[in-house]
Amino acid sequence: MSLTLPPQRLLTALQLGQLLLAARKRRALTQAQVGARLGLSQNRVSYLEQHPDELSFKQLLGWCAVVGLELSLGERGRSGSTTKTEW
Repeated sequence: MSLTLPPQRLLTALQLGQLLLAARKRRALTQAQVGARLGLSQNRVSYLEQHPDELSFKQLLGWCAVVGLELSLGERGRSGSTTKTEW
């Protein structure tokens, strides 16, 4: 099984939570292990996987580092996206 995920386009917080959970599982990390590295309890990691809209930016960057993700931002619509999302 490959340990890499292809780049993902995220348009909702729910998608972010699913990606963080999938990356954690691909790295065979428990919620407790991720929490220990981020200074969070296992319960908080579980909660944030279900409610990623409550992650702080600092937590998101740390979480990405722990599970081997890279955060990349770009202008919407540059790669052929036709999806419109209201913020």
